Amino acid sequence: MKAIFFQLLVISVIFLMTIAGYYVFLPAGQRKQFEGIKHLNNQIMSPHVYPYLILAGFIYLLMKSQVVYSMQPKMIYFPQLAQYILLLEGSKVSYFQMVINPVLTYVSAFIYLCGFSYLLVFTFLLLILTRQFKVLQEYSIAFILIYLVAFPFYIFTPVKVTGYSLPNVVPLLYNLDPIVREGLSVVDPLLDNCFPSLHAALSVMAMLIIVLRTDFKRFKIFAVAVTLAIQFTIFYLGIHWIMDFIAGIALGCLSYYIATRYGQYIASYIPLFGSNK
Repeated sequence: MKAIFFQLLVISVIFLMTIAGYYVFLPAGQRKQFEGIKHLNNQIMSPHVYPYLILAGFIYLLMKSQVVYSMQPKMIYFPQLAQYILLLEGSKVSYFQMVINPVLTYVSAFIYLCGFSYLLVFTFLLLILTRQFKVLQEYSIAFILIYLVAFPFYIFTPVKVTGYSLPNVVPLLYNLDPIVREGLSVVDPLLDNCFPSLHAALSVMAMLIIVLRTDFKRFKIFAVAVTLAIQFTIFYLGIHWIMDFIAGIALGCLSYYIATRYGQYIASYIPLFGSNK
């Protein structure tokens, strides 16, 4: 019950942020062309968009299945990666918690939970509303690539969060409230989906798409600021290792490159994208 409440709360906040973003980030001229919910529904159900919603649903089911797999007692995996990361890094991430402040903790948690999700969701909606379908295709392909690469790592090479691995790192995010911890445990019950960092990979990829493939000046500034803030929060809140961050950044950049360079070629082999040719 607490997990459901937590998820509804996060969704509600993101919804309100999306409404605000519509007025702040969408150019005035394009806002005038928007005819309301019916117009948005027609855009989403167009053959240029619905394939990506179907694939997003597939990715969601894939990540939900990951929870089932990770809880199997006879699951074969290779935990040595976590040992290697600890050997290479030691407790260097503890430097990010040299100063712990309650206000900073709550702000960081908000950015990690809501700012990150908002960046991904609003980028998707913004590309739909402005009919930038080629960029939408690139964004979706990069998004899918990141999840497909990260999935086997989460299954076979579990790496536990730093807050529960290092004695001098506090799990600030999970200590905020039992509701937060229970809500997060729905997608990561063992708290070991660290390598690579999806927060790093997806936020960097979305930022590159916005900055390099669109002309939304205000949203570019927002995307850069939030992405940089996200990279801080993953360390400060006691979640990720430095190696998680490096792998996430590399994955985000590589997925962006593949999607923008070979997006059309990849789409030609996916039946769902046939209507976008």
